[in-house]
Amino acid sequence: MFSVTGLVKRIREALFDLPDHRKGGNNQSYAIGDAALSAFSAFFLQSPSFLDYQRRMQKEHGENNASSLFGVHQIPSTQQIGNLLDPVSADHLAPVFFELIEALHRHGALASHRGVDARLLIALDGTQYHCSESIHCEHCSTRTLSNGKTQYYHVAVTPVIVAPGQAQVFALPPAFVRPQDGQAKQDCELNAATRWLLQWGARIAPWRTTMLGDDLYCHQPFCEQVLALGCAFLFVCLPPSHTLLYEWVADFERIGAVPTLVNTCWTGKQRLTETYRWLNDLPLRDGDDALKVGWCELTTTDAAGNVLYRNAWASSVPVTRENVVELVADGRSRWKIENENNNTLKTKGYNFEHNYSHGKQHLSSLLASLMLLAFLTHSVLDLLDQRYRAIRRNLPSRRTFFEHLRALTLYMPFTSWDHLFDFMLEALQPARPPPKRRSPGQRRQI
Repeated sequence: MFSVTGLVKRIREALFDLPDHRKGGNNQSYAIGDAALSAFSAFFLQSPSFLDYQRRMQKEHGENNASSLFGVHQIPSTQQIGNLLDPVSADHLAPVFFELIEALHRHGALASHRGVDARLLIALDGTQYHCSESIHCEHCSTRTLSNGKTQYYHVAVTPVIVAPGQAQVFALPPAFVRPQDGQAKQDCELNAATRWLLQWGARIAPWRTTMLGDDLYCHQPFCEQVLALGCAFLFVCLPPSHTLLYEWVADFERIGAVPTLVNTCWTGKQRLTETYRWLNDLPLRDGDDALKVGWCELTTTDAAGNVLYRNAWASSVPVTRENVVELVADGRSRWKIENENNNTLKTKGYNFEHNYSHGKQHLSSLLASLMLLAFLTHSVLDLLDQRYRAIRRNLPSRRTFFEHLRALTLYMPFTSWDHLFDFMLEALQPARPPPKRRSPGQRRQI
């Protein structure tokens, strides 16, 4: 399953199972699966013009790579793709995300992504993927600008499996901020994350999971929901939003009762001092029903005493001298959702914020989910497909890798992924030196 052929085959099966909301009839030239798979193929190859070139290739050569590599029967136009997919909720893609992650889990491939207490780390964060003053749908959020104009936008909460020191991150199905029936107030990131936990918490709990997030998530009802699912939490905990907790910290400081651990490290350029502090059984909020949490803090200073970094976290796992350094590393790995996930989606070829097509119902969120599914597939291949990894090793960057894929698949037909990868691997092999020439007059031995 973990070859590109196996993964694309399973995704193709899932996309052809998407619901078709057409009312039937004989005038249905394109299957819903062809529309979804066509969109996925463009995101997988990071090639917005891929489908146009495949239509041309089919006319000129009688074959095309959308068919041979992805299994598309007939390539719909961009407008036809939008019309077919607009009624389909992105929730229908969630099972294939979980199927890929659970296969990794069974394979033992996620062992490197576990933190304190051998728990899998899942980071939560919201990211905007559409913003316009004119293009909008019924699921857009709105805000009024200073000039009085209305701005329409979409935000997705993108849960991602992360780990300290690991480059790979693995995307889970997203949750979308969207107007809710019967609610006068606009939806928000925390509400979307809450719905995601209610919907999928039973799927992630058996993995022994710690949820990571910024200060927004360090909110007692959300923390209690995480615990009710059998998961742990490690959320950024800042003084402005947790005044009572920090009053307790100050009280312990006054009597010198805050445990402290000091480490030094050399970065290659300067020596830094890392000061860890921690406490346990602190109230997350005021009131007799306050949840008691562990608290830990890291302050990093240079040789002159300048503070280079400071942050603190609330933890459902008790903090000790033995685990505080690892807990902080787990908490800091949350930033990978910004760098390795959201930044990659927006700036490394996926063009997450680009308006490929918006629709009136679910199209925008479905296309965003297909992009995330393509990103997850690349992450799995980076980890487990040896031929894919060999090609990546021979090319200097992700950008160059996809440039090669695009150029080859736009202009040359390939019969299969094996054919394409064999072609690339052979072309990337170092050139053999020419045979040595015999010196003048040298006779060949018989």
